[in-house]
Amino acid sequence: MYKVVTPKSDAEFEAYFHFRWEHLRQPWNFPPGSEKDEYEQVAEHRIITNRKNEIVACGRVHLNTAEEAQIRHIAVRNDHMRKGLGKMVMVALENVAKDLGAVRAVTNSREISIDFFASCGFVIEREAPNELGMLKRQQMVKKFTENNTLVLHPKWCRSLQETWSETIPITEHMGIKLYQYTGRTLETRASLNKNINIHGTMFAGSIFSLATLTGWGLIYLQLKERGLNGDIVLGDGDIHYHKPITMKPRAICNIETLSGKFAPLQKGKKARFELSVAILDNDTAVAEFEGVFWVLPVSENSE
Repeated sequence: MYKVVTPKSDAEFEAYFHFRWEHLRQPWNFPPGSEKDEYEQVAEHRIITNRKNEIVACGRVHLNTAEEAQIRHIAVRNDHMRKGLGKMVMVALENVAKDLGAVRAVTNSREISIDFFASCGFVIEREAPNELGMLKRQQMVKKFTENNTLVLHPKWCRSLQETWSETIPITEHMGIKLYQYTGRTLETRASLNKNINIHGTMFAGSIFSLATLTGWGLIYLQLKERGLNGDIVLGDGDIHYHKPITMKPRAICNIETLSGKFAPLQKGKKARFELSVAILDNDTAVAEFEGVFWVLPVSENSE
């Protein structure tokens, strides 16, 4: 399971900066400390951790102006490349930038990273100053629109929202909406006002429902990706609560947490899947959900 985390303690920041140096400075023989600059105190930092709580990816964003955010220091551990972790970091940083009011993001990309940033929607604008006086870079730009991280496969996303509304009435009562789908990450959001208890926080049951529907939704969209059909049911769910939700309920499910095989469905058999959903209050992690879902062939339920 991979989680996007905001480093907060001194130990977390120390590990984060060491990771940055190890992957972005040490290969060019620059000393520890060279990974830092004058923007650290005003930037937002994100790391991705694995099941062992080891850092496997990182990134940073800060505002250049009220409308422009700069993304820097994207790194992924060598043995975790090609798992979509770089894009997970980018999605997290772009969401931060939008919440801060930015309408566009810039990044100064080394030659070897241009294809990655292009796949995230960035285009080359001009040549950027060399990094550390030696590494050639290009400045790349991405203009934000209201939903430009939303929606890979917008028809499928609309279909999911309609399916929730028509077959799972609690979705409408809770104000649950699909916020974005990148092909690898599904994010949903809920209305706090529709789920608030006497303490001014979100009902624990509502958090569980938000997590369950988000996991359900990722499987639904993955079925669409493969041209498959089936009835999705929750087999088991376990959630760990750490903090109350008082501002913005968010649920994020990454495909990297999904395990299971779709092949049985092609043979008319049921398929079992496990996945994890991270629950956040704005950008603060507040709970983790682990779910087991079954997808039943339509033929099993057609009577």
